[in-house]
Amino acid sequence: MYTILTFAFVKGKYSMQSTHIKKASDKRSAVMFPKNKKILLTLGENIKLARKRRKLTQILISERTGLSRLTIRNIEKGNSGVSIGHYLVVLSVLGLADDLLHIAKDDELGRKLQDIDLLASKNR
Repeated sequence: MYTILTFAFVKGKYSMQSTHIKKASDKRSAVMFPKNKKILLTLGENIKLARKRRKLTQILISERTGLSRLTIRNIEKGNSGVSIGHYLVVLSVLGLADDLLHIAKDDELGRKLQDIDLLASKNR
């Protein structure tokens, strides 16, 4: 974070104001628990294996997606700072984009909670 100090002469007195400017590296980030880190790591490894099975290089994936090689590397490492959109374009190049449609499709917990609520309202 940067602080900029400005001085102004108002009503015969000098006053000082400070303005705080955030750097790009000061961005907020989500709390990442170890279990979630492991899930992302596994996702990255799966993407890397899919790329290698197709005999594609990171450079080729980079060219086809428009993403930097560093971003491709970060995706294959399961980096949580990479947007889901970037993961999606890489999966798309690998022919695996539709796999994302299966996420949260079978919401077993949500259905159980809904059923409990429905049963409770039926007994009223």
